[in-house]
Amino acid sequence: MAESAQPRLAAHPGGTGRSNVLISHDPRTGEVVGNYAVMGGGELHRTVRAARAAEKWWADLGFSGRKRWLLDWKRSIARRASELVELVSQETGKPEADAAIEVMLAIENLDWAARNASRALRRRRIGSSWLSRNQQGSVGYLPLGVVGVLGPWNNPVFTPMSSIAYAMAAGNAVVFKPHELTTGVGVWLAESWADLAPSQPVLQVVTGDGGTSAALCRAKLDKIAYAGSEAGAREVISLCAQTMTPVVVERGGKGAMVVHVDAKLDEAAEAAVFGAMANAGQNPSGLQRAYVADSVYDNFLELVVEQARRLRPGADKRASYGPMILEAQVDVVRKQVRDALARGGRAVVGGLDSIREPYVEPIVLAEVPEESIAVTGEAIGPVLIVNRVPNIEEAAKRINATGNGVAVSMFTRDVHSVESFAETLRVGVVTINSTTAHLGIPALPVGGVGEYGQGHSHGDHGLREFSRTLAVARKRYRAPMNLATFDRHPRHLRMAKAMFRLRHGHRV
Repeated sequence: MAESAQPRLAAHPGGTGRSNVLISHDPRTGEVVGNYAVMGGGELHRTVRAARAAEKWWADLGFSGRKRWLLDWKRSIARRASELVELVSQETGKPEADAAIEVMLAIENLDWAARNASRALRRRRIGSSWLSRNQQGSVGYLPLGVVGVLGPWNNPVFTPMSSIAYAMAAGNAVVFKPHELTTGVGVWLAESWADLAPSQPVLQVVTGDGGTSAALCRAKLDKIAYAGSEAGAREVISLCAQTMTPVVVERGGKGAMVVHVDAKLDEAAEAAVFGAMANAGQNPSGLQRAYVADSVYDNFLELVVEQARRLRPGADKRASYGPMILEAQVDVVRKQVRDALARGGRAVVGGLDSIREPYVEPIVLAEVPEESIAVTGEAIGPVLIVNRVPNIEEAAKRINATGNGVAVSMFTRDVHSVESFAETLRVGVVTINSTTAHLGIPALPVGGVGEYGQGHSHGDHGLREFSRTLAVARKRYRAPMNLATFDRHPRHLRMAKAMFRLRHGHRV
């Protein structure tokens, strides 16, 4: 698959061809974090078969039974959170604080999904029309069966948990394939479930490379959830199409910020730098560029420069952020910055000299042309683009033209007019006077538009993403005018036609 061959994944010594062992390293030190098997087709088949059996037990527990198990699992993870935080830091190079925030957000989503699945998915009555008033309808949501989750390397706990927790709360078994670079995190999560329910493999992990991911896509599961790059998303969709397996995709690509003339510039600048630089700029929910009203542009840029220059990447506890997790992305940053500068953009903080593998120091670019790949490409790395616009309408035009339909952050004091402005944007999420606040609201669905819009995570939408709809219609009494028969009375049809004209043929 698109992200399968990674420089940090070494072959087992003495192996030939495709290695049967993954060796992952801490990107900060190069030290070995762990060795993991590359599972073959036989192992994958046995895993899926076990999941099919466990799903029946899990679905039969009902909402209340599953809630108790999931809350027990949540408490178990929370008690051992320090272990998970340390592992995330080792496999990604994130500072401990960033890893801790990620784990806490993941646990919040697990808690919300467990507590709200019954309300969101239980059967409810549906009204009928005048033609079928003797019928009563209802709709409910049932488990799909077995869901495959392909995790990313940048947020290896929070992002996959946005699928795992919601799929399990909806009654599904889950087979989780973590990214090669963060395999240990996936193994830890699956083992934490196995410690709780050793005889019921409702959550299992499969370890391996891109070939393992491809095999999971071809395993005829009931749904695949993928988070990652554009190239990877296209490949997953193509593979799943071969077996008509539905897919929910969270594509990479950071969002934009709009700074209005009345914004609190210090708060906006702080949020812009954090949104662009946190996790070394490797958050798909982060920030790529800021469009700033002309009259406040210079003041805003000055504040951004001041904020960005305080940051320092590194491996120690005082570092602002860690290294680039995926080595290949360093070249992506280099190409995008080089293209931005070649097209007339200005480097006001850092530049090409800021790229010192595996770290990238903060880079702030100003007045970057919209056709630059720094704007149009998949954003990665601690790079913030600050562009001037005459008004917010022009900002909306540029955001829509780029097509990265993920999230937009709006900074203004006139919060009452933001919702109407938000409706002009072709994005899935708009935040007001913050950058990533939506991630801290588990009830809020997250989705995109266009290529970014294949499904939702979080909220009721996230629960229903891993459910199938079952509609039921029940006859309550004999209809006074029965038209659903070949022996219908002519008088009944005349009465129905007359009622139809009265109901629909007159202007209200």
